[in-house]
This record gives sequence, structure tokens and C-alpha cells, in this order.
Amino acid sequence: MDKLHIIFIASEAAPLAKTGGLADVTGALPQALRQLGHHVTVIMPFYRLIIENSGAQINPTEHIIEMWTDGIQRHCPLHKTHVNGLDYLLVEQDDLYARDAIYGSSGGAYEDNLLRYVLFDRVALEAAALLGSKINIIHCHDWQTGMVPLLLKTQYQHHPNIAHAKTVFTIHNLAYQGIFPSEWISRLGIPSHHFNPQSFEFHHQINCMKAGIHMSDTITTVSPTYAKEILTSEYGCALEGFLQHHADKLTGIVNGIDMDALDPATDTHIPANYAFGRIAGKKKCKAALQELCKLEISAKTPLLTLVSRLADQKGIDLLLANIEKWLMRGYQLVVLGSGEPHNERLLSAFAKAHPTQMYFHCGFSEALAHKIYAGGDIFLMPSRFEPCGLGQLMAMRYGNVPVARATGGLSDTIVNYPEKGATGFHFSETTPEAFDAGLEKAITIYQQARKWSIIRSNALKRDSSWAASAHSYATLYKQL
Repeated sequence: MDKLHIIFIASEAAPLAKTGGLADVTGALPQALRQLGHHVTVIMPFYRLIIENSGAQINPTEHIIEMWTDGIQRHCPLHKTHVNGLDYLLVEQDDLYARDAIYGSSGGAYEDNLLRYVLFDRVALEAAALLGSKINIIHCHDWQTGMVPLLLKTQYQHHPNIAHAKTVFTIHNLAYQGIFPSEWISRLGIPSHHFNPQSFEFHHQINCMKAGIHMSDTITTVSPTYAKEILTSEYGCALEGFLQHHADKLTGIVNGIDMDALDPATDTHIPANYAFGRIAGKKKCKAALQELCKLEISAKTPLLTLVSRLADQKGIDLLLANIEKWLMRGYQLVVLGSGEPHNERLLSAFAKAHPTQMYFHCGFSEALAHKIYAGGDIFLMPSRFEPCGLGQLMAMRYGNVPVARATGGLSDTIVNYPEKGATGFHFSETTPEAFDAGLEKAITIYQQARKWSIIRSNALKRDSSWAASAHSYATLYKQL
């Protein structure tokens, strides 16, 4: 395959700045593509307060891009960094990006987010044009870069290095669409002749997700099942009809994980290492997690785990409805996450009332997450919808068997028992009763050591690397 020059334009990318799975993809997929021999550059905003804490060495370039935006002539310096062999270009505009959070404080959104990201999209296209060679592919991610394909095809065709680039738009989560008042069209110079229902107009407002869907050369989502689900009224977030119109250019490619960084055989965060065929260390990890969380140390007691945002999407209400009965049955539960205050309060109350059976850490800790993946028996993922999901991939990597709702990427990545090669358990309905039945199905097998060992081994052996996904993306790029 010919080597391609690929630009990723994204609002976040690990390890520089991260709020969720989007950053994992935009940090890992370019690495995998680079290993296939392609030239990849990631362009993102310079979130100074966040990125400077990442430890990356940031260097200014000689380029300053001038941009008239919302009545102000802005000068946007470009910075560069090189992390794990990958090139990053960072767009500086401190009044817009040097903030404590990426999208908004305390779970909210900054009121000027459309200004922040349309400016970024424009400067990113200008920066791509400066890279010195013809760009083959511009890969955009979620609503924050939804305007890039539109701007490229209407206002940036005078740049020869990017004029003929093909655009890929990846929907990581359709629920977040970037909807703003129409007054921004004139303020930001967005092409107004595309403000119609066939393009980016949505109930008389701007919809950045629609812009990306309409104007990109191809659309991807992060799992094949999610690509089908978003064409339905249940998952389409009011865009199912619009997406059906563009279904001929829609495909699903499942995400991967960094198999080297998430390896129980070498992980320094866990108290004992182990791998397929050398499983003794996992028992030590379970005992150590029980001790750390002040739970009763018991090899036989099922240790349930959850690492998640505590949001409605993640089905946390289904968990809360079942906790009391599960603890009465003698199970243990360890939860790591933060999110909606109501969920945090209830989980804290349960943990306080049952200190020898349940532990809740409000917030996030990378080290603790690894300990939970390694020490747990069963990983809970009752999501209402899940475009791909990474938690189940990480859990299986550590032999922590998932019980998950059969939706999106959870359907695509977990082989449901008793199918051949089973790696976990599915349930279908979004009810506490269905979740409970799914867990009890797993508990029944957990109590049969030989059968459980086979499922756990299947999970441990699963190849969740980015290699296969990168090949799929490279093939898609080449077809374009």
C-alpha cells in the first residue's frame, strides 16, 4: 500500500490532553498508522495549563497564523511537540484554550465553545497547508471538528497542499452534536448558503455534527454495531433520518487499546504480574485489592468492579437499583468514577453502610484503575448505549470478565457465553432485572472453576490492539 500523508484534527489527544475515549483514539490510532509506514501529524489546541503538565517538551515554531474571527484580528502561534515518535502541532490562543478544563468547568460547557473550535478548525487547516507536502487524508473527530470538511470544500480550496485531501469524519458519540444559535454564522464567517436542513441547520440552529456528516467524504463510527444503531430512532439522537441519507458512506471500525501499556505481565501498577498460562498473580492482585479497599479478604467471594463515568449513559441507575441485593447475596463491589452528584452521593452512602463489602473512590486514579482491572473477577458495564467502549477491552486484557449490555461496541467486542470462545456475558434490556439476571448467569459459571477459567483465559488472550483497526482505516483511506 502506498504511504499516505494523514492529518488528524482533534480537540483532544492522549497523552497531552484527555477527557475520555476520544483522546485515547486520537493518541493511539495515529501511532498504529505510523507503524504501518504512513506519515501522520496530529493538530490540536494548545491547552497550555493542561498540556504543560503532561511533561511533553513543547517548542514554538516560526509560524504565526493570522485569523479574523468574531470581530477580532487574532494571531495564533503554532507550537510543536514529539511524543512517542508522533508529531503534534498545537494551536495557541491562550484566552480561548489556556483554561482549567477542555470543554467546560464542573461538567458544563463554555459558552464560547463554537468560537473556540471554529477558530481552531480554520487555523488547523492553515497549519496543514504549511506542512510542505500534499496532504492525502484529513481525519476529523466529533462535533468540535465538524466544520473542517465544510470549510475545506468552500473556503480553503486555494491551498494546493490540502485542496484535494479527502476527509474522514469519525462520530465517537452522537449524543454530543455541538448545537449553537444561528447568530454565530455571521460572527464566525461560516458559509451561510449551507445553513439548511440538508446541511448543518438543525431546528434553526447550527449543528456541527451535521456539518461533518454532510460534507465529509466518508463517515466512521467506533464499532460496526453502533454504525447500525445510529440509523434508528432509539440511538439516532434525532439525526437518524439525516444519517440514513448518508448511510452509503458510513462504516464502523472498532477501537483498540495500547496492549503494551495495559499488560498484566509487565504492569508496574499492580502488586503481582501474570499472563495467560501464568495466572497465579491474579489471585494475589485480588487479595491486594480487597486489602486496599478494606474488604474481607476472600478468594471465593465474587469481586464485582466498575470503572466509569457516573452518567445516565453508563446505566449507573441499573447498578444502584441492584447494589443492596448483591451485597445481601455476599458479593463484593469496588467502584471508581465520578459524574452526576446524585450518583456519587448514593454510591458513597452504600459504601459507608457496607464498608467490608463495598468500596467507592470518587474521582479517577490511573494506578487504582489498573489495580481494579487486575484484582476484579467481574467487570460491570450496563451502558444504555456505548459507541465502542474501552473499559471492557481493558478489563478483558486483565482477565476481568465483563457483564455488559448488548449494545454498540459491547456487542462487537464481547463474545457472549455460551458461544464458542466466550469472553463475557451479555444482557439485553435496560432494566435492573435484566442486569441482575446477566450477573447471576455469570455468577453461576464463576462457581464452576473450570468453565470460569476458560472464559477468563479467552478474555486474557483477546487481541484488542490497534493493529487490526489501523489496517481497516488505512484501507478506507486508500479507497478514498
